[in-house]
Amino acid sequence: MNNASSALKVAAGIFLTIALITIVVLLFISAQEATKTAQNNFADIQTELSQAAFTVYDGTTISGSQVTNALRKYADKDQFGIQVITGKNKGGQWYGNELNISQDLNNESYGSVIKTNEKVGNINQTMSEKENQYVNPSGKFKALIVKDKSNVVRGLIFQQS
Repeated sequence: MNNASSALKVAAGIFLTIALITIVVLLFISAQEATKTAQNNFADIQTELSQAAFTVYDGTTISGSQVTNALRKYADKDQFGIQVITGKNKGGQWYGNELNISQDLNNESYGSVIKTNEKVGNINQTMSEKENQYVNPSGKFKALIVKDKSNVVRGLIFQQS
């Protein structure tokens, strides 16, 4: 009888150990799936936040001082260009990278950097009244965002109104 009791205790211990291991494995697998989902959601949120900085320029009218602030802030950014079209310079001037802007069949505009390692424009000229690139701090500018086909913001266009 003593052997039967010991055998039952050992069998119960093995059964509980297997049950505990099964529970831990199931929890680990479900935790892995939750982690993957959380990582994907976090990546989406990061992308939205990085693009949200540009929503202030989406079809709005801003002042010339805001244009020069945007130039200082974004002109050195990689794969990014800013075009400023003033009353004196109807052709506009690019700062940072020059963009090639094209339209698809749905009249959607897309921009891509022409030469990635070549920076253009001198921001100092936007502050000198004798230059064609002069940006009047109290002037009004229509702002537009330029995105590429992957929906990443590649540039800004400011046109004096």
